[in-house]
Amino acid sequence: MNPKIKWLRDKISRMDMQGMIISNPVNIKYLIGVDAEGVLLLTRKENVYITDARYIEKVNKMLTIDDDVIVTNIMDVSKEDYENFFLFCENVGFEENNLTYAKYKDYKQKYKINNFVETENIIEKQRMIKDDYEIECIQKACEITDNCFNYLQTFIKKGMTEKQIAWEIEKYFLLNGADGVAFDTIVASGPNSSMPHAVPTDREITSGDVITIDFGCKYKGYCSDMTRTIFIDFVQDYIKPVYDLVLKNQELTLKEYYDGANVRIISKMVENDFRLNNSDLVHALGHGVGLDIHEDPIITSRRGDFLLRENMVITDEPGIYIAGKFGVRIEDTVLITKSGAKTLTNSTKDYVVIK
Repeated sequence: MNPKIKWLRDKISRMDMQGMIISNPVNIKYLIGVDAEGVLLLTRKENVYITDARYIEKVNKMLTIDDDVIVTNIMDVSKEDYENFFLFCENVGFEENNLTYAKYKDYKQKYKINNFVETENIIEKQRMIKDDYEIECIQKACEITDNCFNYLQTFIKKGMTEKQIAWEIEKYFLLNGADGVAFDTIVASGPNSSMPHAVPTDREITSGDVITIDFGCKYKGYCSDMTRTIFIDFVQDYIKPVYDLVLKNQELTLKEYYDGANVRIISKMVENDFRLNNSDLVHALGHGVGLDIHEDPIITSRRGDFLLRENMVITDEPGIYIAGKFGVRIEDTVLITKSGAKTLTNSTKDYVVIK
């Protein structure tokens, strides 16, 4: 049997559940490698994937006999079939964070489930620890992202717009082995860089600009995430101390990332240093990366004590933003190991000045 399915069956059994409905498409991809519209059922004896005719051929090609999953066309599932899937199941789990109330009621009635039980993100929690294959895919995505940054340093010119640069990033990814972008690329220049999640505009790049570029790609479904802040022609004197403060804390954080480290303490360290320098950390210090660009764990002081574990992949991304003037963010994707942190994005963090 597929080892991830076996793990999940053992897990829900220990939670006194006899079945589960997996509706989150990312969790389905994690469990059986299928990227299509559908729902995965763990019944008492079988694993059933229900999809429609558009995906049947694709799904059958992706699954092997070892996956032990029955693929069913939704048009072939009768009312009686639905009612029999969880027959004699006292408790059936569902993904409470991926289900609307309307869908919850629909499932409960369609499958004739007496006791629908919240599963408390058990799959998402398991996804925090990456296996060798997942790490290899993320490393490859990071490698493509590093190569893209090297290319951008030769591509970006004064007079280009933020939108042109963002589009070039997407093209580079598609032409160099990636599935595409992992998220909407951020290219924010001049005063636009003061907005952490700025959307690329028609603003043209000019001399003296600071440009924050937050970008990443997907490789075999797995994401990379990197931010670099660069400069056009020269670095303005009032920006240098802010850049240096962000970089200092970004590198200090890397030293504090290791198996068993407490994320609340790490985040507090950065917050305190920023405050001593009349600045604030306005967003989380980092987040998990995998099939989703934002996964658990969230690296913040506001979610209590949480310990990092070996083979988690997270980001390290402190930033400072001066409203209406400029912003600086520096971010790497990082693998947690027993001995410390291994950066998977390795582009230079020295001042990059494009002339």
